[in-house]
Amino acid sequence: MPEQGACTVVVGCQWGDEGKGKIVDVLAEGVDIVARYQGGANAGHTVEVGDDGFVLHQIPSGILHEGKRCLLGNGVVLDIGQFFEEYDALVERGIDLEGRVGVSTRAQLLLPYHRLLDRVVEDSAAEKIGTTGRGIGPAYEDKAGRRGVRVADLTDKERLESRVAEARDRVRRRVAAMGSGGADELDADTDRVLAMSERLLALATDTGREITRALKDGRRVLLEGAQGTALDLDHGTYPFVTSSNTTAAAAATGTGIGPTAIDAVVGVVKAYTTRVGEGPLPTALDPEMDEHMRQLGGEFGATTGRPRRCGWFDSVLTRYAAQVNGLTGIAVTKLDVLDTLGEVQVATAYRLPKGDVTEVFPADVRSLVSAEPVYESMPGWEQSTCDARRLEDLPTKARSYLDRIEELTGTPVQWVSVGTRRDQIIPVH
Repeated sequence: MPEQGACTVVVGCQWGDEGKGKIVDVLAEGVDIVARYQGGANAGHTVEVGDDGFVLHQIPSGILHEGKRCLLGNGVVLDIGQFFEEYDALVERGIDLEGRVGVSTRAQLLLPYHRLLDRVVEDSAAEKIGTTGRGIGPAYEDKAGRRGVRVADLTDKERLESRVAEARDRVRRRVAAMGSGGADELDADTDRVLAMSERLLALATDTGREITRALKDGRRVLLEGAQGTALDLDHGTYPFVTSSNTTAAAAATGTGIGPTAIDAVVGVVKAYTTRVGEGPLPTALDPEMDEHMRQLGGEFGATTGRPRRCGWFDSVLTRYAAQVNGLTGIAVTKLDVLDTLGEVQVATAYRLPKGDVTEVFPADVRSLVSAEPVYESMPGWEQSTCDARRLEDLPTKARSYLDRIEELTGTPVQWVSVGTRRDQIIPVH
């Protein structure tokens, strides 16, 4: 079993959808607390436990392990209605949540007017970002604009009503100015959500204090994010990014602990690359192979069902992810999806429009759009890996592929998944 620190971050190293939920689910068995540090209900973690499948949007994947404390940090934008739908669905399926879920008093609330504004802005934009329409961007805009509503604000009814009324009026004016409708139901929808305030306050906690105390008491903590490095607001393919910092440094800010509390950072990558929504994907496959890979990997969004674009493994991006996250190890997921291929390719560099070859992930999205991957071809293993339970059980050519990923990214591969079940996540080092 790979060695992990007392406080470990799990972060996506591509454009999200890397299989972080599966890795968190496995690592959660050995920790006491699992905390989510950013994002909202626009991301989904799919986890299979035995014959049961769970899609989790806001509650951390550790909830599927009995007795684990699961926290939503201050960096999260919380959709109250969706959160309690997810909470109640877990209870109905027999998951005991009593005393196990906590929400930061400093977390921002995502309210119905944020979702309306998100849809209207995206529909009217000349350059589409490809948002999920879940209100994430507008909620983070309100946070940055110092006009958001936090969980702590639910304790002051008068102040809450004033801030919400002001926000609704502001959204109505903006929506009307863009010539759109849909604001008629805002009052009823918002009132319905805020009626859950007391229920939410019963779960409110100071996540930073709770995690810090746990670490001092010798307990183990796992911090999980949503999306991936290339969707980070600062470090991703701007403007085709999400509205928060997805990278490992945000784990400290988004939970309320100091950065020195973090001991290890596990980066999750698929054995190939995918992207959903708009924006560049340098290693994109040709249409026929793209559809073939999508079907092999079941590449459809857990939250929206949107088809994901598929590409070969991009070591330029993963090296960049290792740099900005300070990775101590990598988990490679969905290796089994490549089992039937006679040849696999890895992008080792990009050839830019003027002919220059670079191994550096460019900041300018226009350079990335026109970049031509420099590929290295490797033989496929053309046999099933699904029954492998140790590294030694994998075909020699599959192990060579993993070795090459290690070499190109400068980071040890610590975990490999060859299927969706817990027993199909193989510890490597």
